[in-house]
Amino acid sequence: MVRPGVPCRDVDAAARAAIEKAGYGPRFTHGTGHGLGLDVHEAPRLSALSEAVLEEGMVITIEPGIYLPGSCGIRIEDTVLVTRDGFRVLTEFSKELQVIG
Repeated sequence: MVRPGVPCRDVDAAARAAIEKAGYGPRFTHGTGHGLGLDVHEAPRLSALSEAVLEEGMVITIEPGIYLPGSCGIRIEDTVLVTRDGFRVLTEFSKELQVIG
């Protein structure tokens, strides 16, 4: 979904559809991501309410998460560069698992 011209709300919808298909839709309780720049959380927001459209050169996060109350949660966070033809993932998945609580 990530490429120039795609509405940010469509990226959010695609992430939600995948999580809903897996049966965890109600457990995804935040936006899919946001822009990165001088601040950690910048425009554009990747959420159902976003009016923003992806542009070449934007650096965004894609960070869907599932949270099971009283049990556990997981959020996969990737930093992505929007390129002319699509995207390039700038982060590498860490094989470490951090248990909190």
